[in-house]
Order: sequence, then structure tokens, then C-alpha cells
Amino acid sequence: MSDIELDRSNHGGSRVRVWDMPVRVFHWALVLSFGAAYLLGDSERWRQIHVMFGYTVLGLITFRILWGFIGTHYARFTSFAYGPQAALRYVGSLFSRSPEHHIGHNPAGSWAVYAILTLGIATGVTGYLTLNEIGGDAFEEAHEVLANAWLVVVFVHVAGVIASSFAHRENLAKAMVTGYKRRSSASGSDSVSSDSPGRPIVGAMIATAVIVFWVASLLTGGAAINNGTAQTTMAEDADHDDD
Repeated sequence: MSDIELDRSNHGGSRVRVWDMPVRVFHWALVLSFGAAYLLGDSERWRQIHVMFGYTVLGLITFRILWGFIGTHYARFTSFAYGPQAALRYVGSLFSRSPEHHIGHNPAGSWAVYAILTLGIATGVTGYLTLNEIGGDAFEEAHEVLANAWLVVVFVHVAGVIASSFAHRENLAKAMVTGYKRRSSASGSDSVSSDSPGRPIVGAMIATAVIVFWVASLLTGGAAINNGTAQTTMAEDADHDDD
């Protein structure tokens, strides 16, 4: 399939391949990993699973940062390096009759991406320090605050996606599944991303690496997971023996 094709649902317009396979795999794997880690954050029984998803988040973000320099056009940070004024101008345009249209990340969305990557790293690092009992309660509290801040950014990001989808009459969430977005006359001079044969392979490798890591984590940590608070119980028994 070519990078630009006729999109009959958009009145004879065209749609453009914007998000390559690695970006799409990263996006949805991060959604799943963060969501699961957050929901399991307060559970002692499923702590090992929480940790597994936390490590997955760090691995995914490490890849995304690398891909932000060597990936396809719209995956690179240089394609969505917008300042605060550009972001505010874009948000304001959504309430006008002619909202700004960007094929790649819009200015407001770019700030959400940067915030998510930054908070993801900070949350993962403080989680690692907490897991290894480094820094005491300070890092544990910081971990919780950062995770909650990340959740707020996610909600704002989702709200922005919904607002932009209505303003441009385009399903932006679907675009992150198919990889295609609509090209408007206002964005006709923008570059086109290319999904060469190597890109889907990279995406498949990411998905495979995540699945293999999850399976290995479940197998090696299965006893602690299935026995619930087994580790806590063992620690308490050790304390009693010392007494």
C-alpha cells in the first residue's frame, strides 16, 4: 500500500501514512503497561505484576527516545518541537471556524508527549528506588505523586485527542491504529512518512520483546504472584524467629 492513497470517506481527499509501526506498537503497549501498573499500584498481592509493567514502561520509553532521533519523519522529535505559544495558539484555534491542522503531532499534543515521556521516566526510576528500598519514604511518596501526575496528563491528552477529533472531523485514536491520517489542503506541503519494509520488522520486534519479557517475568515470579503476600509472610516469619 502506498504512503498516500485516495480516501473516499473524506470527499475525494487523501490520507497519509503518518505513524509507523514502531510508534503504534509503542503507543498501545505503553497505554496497557501504564494502565495496568497504575491499577495494581496499591496491591501487595500483585506487586510483582506491577513491577513487571513498570520495567516495561521504562523499556518502551527508552526505545521511544531512541526512535525519536532515528525513526521516520513524524516519529522524530524535530517534527514536533513546538513552543508554548504555538501550543496555546493551537488550542485557541480549536474554538474557531478554521482550526489549525497538523499531519503529525499538533503543538498541544507534542507537549503531552514530552510530559508523558518525562513523567514515565521519573515514575519508573522512583519505583525502582522504592523497590530496592533506596531513599526511604521520600522516593515512595515521590513515586505515587509522579504516577498521579502522569494520570492527570493522560486524561488531559485524551481530552485533547477527543477535542481535536471533533474539530477536524477525524478519528485520531483510529489513526494510531491504522497509521493513516487525513491530509488537508492546509497541510498539503507537509512531508510524508515512509513505512519501509524494515519499519514493520522493528515494530514486530518490540511487540515480541514485550511479550517475551512478560512471559519470563510471570514464570520466574509466579510463586510470589500466585501466593499473594508470600514474600511479606516470609519476612514476618523471619521476624518472629528472631524474636
